[in-house]
Amino acid sequence: MIRIRALQFTLMCSVLLATVASLAATEPDGSAPPKQTARPAATRQAQLPLGVFTAVIGDDEKEALAALARIEQSWHESSAAMLIEMIHFAPSRRVLHALIALIEKKSGRSFDGDINAWYEWLWSAERAVHPDYAEFKAWLYEAIDPRFREYFQRRPKSIIRLDEIRWGGVRRDGIPPLKNPAMITAGEAGWLQDSDVIFGVAVNGDVRAYPKRILAWHEMFKDRIGGRELAGVYCTLCGALVLYDTTVDGVQHELGTSGFLYRSNKLMYDHATKSLWSTLTGTPVVGPLVGKGIELKPLYVVTTTWKEWRTRHPGTQVLSLETGHRRDYSEGAAYREYFATDQLMFTVPKHDERLPNKAEVLALRLPQAQREALAIAADFLVTHPVYHTRMSSVNMVVFTDASGANRVYESRETTFTSWDNMASARDSLGNAWRVDESQLTAPNGQTLKRLPAHRAFWFGWHAAFPETRLVK
Repeated sequence: MIRIRALQFTLMCSVLLATVASLAATEPDGSAPPKQTARPAATRQAQLPLGVFTAVIGDDEKEALAALARIEQSWHESSAAMLIEMIHFAPSRRVLHALIALIEKKSGRSFDGDINAWYEWLWSAERAVHPDYAEFKAWLYEAIDPRFREYFQRRPKSIIRLDEIRWGGVRRDGIPPLKNPAMITAGEAGWLQDSDVIFGVAVNGDVRAYPKRILAWHEMFKDRIGGRELAGVYCTLCGALVLYDTTVDGVQHELGTSGFLYRSNKLMYDHATKSLWSTLTGTPVVGPLVGKGIELKPLYVVTTTWKEWRTRHPGTQVLSLETGHRRDYSEGAAYREYFATDQLMFTVPKHDERLPNKAEVLALRLPQAQREALAIAADFLVTHPVYHTRMSSVNMVVFTDASGANRVYESRETTFTSWDNMASARDSLGNAWRVDESQLTAPNGQTLKRLPAHRAFWFGWHAAFPETRLVK
């Protein structure tokens, strides 16, 4: 079996990208590579066997160069995805030069070694897929973690493009989820500052706070809250924490962090079948569970400050620093550079410039409105603390408090005109409704339930739901 030597790089892979860029900018003799202005036609449409591609990153440089020459001679558009994916694994400078030169020649593009730009070109059109592409990914990534093979082997069912699945730079559960983590009282959490961001959860009277500064290092918690098995899935790259009930039709799905991304959004996996799951839809997208009608039920979660949450819920429990892992859990320590700019670490197929990439939006999808997605700019909601909108047949109201935290409730035929930022909202008839985490309650006992919603970065939500409606 051919061995490959994987380059060591982390999620912050700027060093590697810079290296590739510098190599792409010169030929082995130091001269500039020729610029391509048009995409040349393929010489013949024949898909080569997988072994030709695996030879490109084998130990024998002569065989690798011969394999590249053969791929060029028998060019097929399905080869492009595999060549781009192998850039990180080129065993020598000479092979890397030849690999980049071939991609530039056949794509008709020169991106100065910018791998993200090549991926955007690859995804800009529907392209033929090599029949062994899934096996290629299984073979390529098992060298990093043998368990990665389980996601792609035996041509799994898929409802997403496999070439849009990118390795995030870690092994399976290399960003370790927290399972039934230790909780402490609000009074014991003296290390939390008033302005620290927390994700607030309240289920059946069980009230908990999960600080962002801890979850940024773990990206998932699995906990029993209010008698239910739940998972909070946090994608740091797309700024979204989604809370799911992990039991569907009596089956409890044990989830983990796959190590892979789809459109810059983390993919989960389940322990039983090793299917890959979308974070934003709670559905299997690759593997044995695809097409089984499985969809995790989302629950509401609020992104707020520790001061606001503690004031509203003085009896809250909060995630302890004693996680069993050694990390710098200070505010902003994780992903500091990523959050400081509007640049993406992993690109997406299409960008929408109506908002900056990392502008925060309140993201909504409802079971009653399966074909709709809605994004409301967080800045807009700050200036509209009581905002009415509609998805399909569902009328809803969004209450935004002084901290900027959002809560969404069904409104039916009721129009709300104001609220006190804490526990009371008034409707157009002058009735005062009690506001709590699970529902709105009228003086006559009528209730309006809370709806699932969460915050997200605009680019990530739009990448997942390009037809989303945006309010800004």
